[in-house]
Amino acid sequence: MTTAPYPNARFRRLKSSAALRALSAENTLSVSDLIWPVFVRDGEGQREPVNSMPGVDRLSVDLLVEAAREAADLGIPAICIFPYTDPRLKTQLCEEAWSPDNLSNQAIRAIKSAVPDIAVMTDVALDPYNINGHDGIVRDGIIVNDETVEALVKMALAQADSGADILGPSDMMDGRIGAMRRALEAAGHQNVTIMSYSAKYASAFYGPFRDAVGATGALTGDKKTYQLNPANSNEALRLVERDLSEGADMVMVKPGLPYLDICRRVKDRFGVPTYAYQVSGEYAMIQAAAAQGWIDGAQVMQESLMAFKRAGCDGVLTYFAPSMARVLKG
Repeated sequence: MTTAPYPNARFRRLKSSAALRALSAENTLSVSDLIWPVFVRDGEGQREPVNSMPGVDRLSVDLLVEAAREAADLGIPAICIFPYTDPRLKTQLCEEAWSPDNLSNQAIRAIKSAVPDIAVMTDVALDPYNINGHDGIVRDGIIVNDETVEALVKMALAQADSGADILGPSDMMDGRIGAMRRALEAAGHQNVTIMSYSAKYASAFYGPFRDAVGATGALTGDKKTYQLNPANSNEALRLVERDLSEGADMVMVKPGLPYLDICRRVKDRFGVPTYAYQVSGEYAMIQAAAAQGWIDGAQVMQESLMAFKRAGCDGVLTYFAPSMARVLKG
């Protein structure tokens, strides 16, 4: 790559007007790049703020349907459902996870009935239903892998039966993608897609999310025996390769901004649909700083989301999705 010497080359020429900046932009962000994570709770007409995530609410199913209509009207192509489960329903074996009438499955059916064109993504992990707060079943202080996978398969099938379009296995157990794909094929769910949380790091950025789903107080220990070590990047590529070989259609890196290098490596190496999750801690930091007047929240929102596109992502899960969509639609 060569550049003419100054003054033949003046980099400021292409920055001199909004029109020229738009024409020379290397990346663009559109509404179709956004997936909106939402939280569902029990009851009717219930809207409960998540204190650690300003602007984010837990919604009862009826209000979640209205949120899905809003998303569709804004052009957002997909929402992702996370349940706030009544603590009385949490058990050691997490049986509520595959109940046809759990909150997630109720929400899937209600949204697909009322707003059929929006894609509904789900979370496949046991932590919202686990009395121990872990993504897997705990035996004698150990998160057991294969028994957890069996439970996750039942959970995935219940979500597919309810009408989910995209399953999001976020548990990081070994072998779960292959097991889910085989079960989906056998059950006639050939068109249900899997966006695997392939590179999910053991991160401190998840704190507000755990508040939102009610897992903070329940969690015993940490998740370092199954989530990725933040020091590792080559391992992330091996995990992505494994999940793709087992039948994942799309892959995700989580968290987002602290792991843009992983997003770029995944996209360059595999060329598959690659997503990032701008997680609760990232969102909360931007909102908190904006509330103090230390940053321009709207500008930082846009800049942070563009970073994912620049890093090679095809889209991003973000709590800013409605706000960003309104900006993009003018």
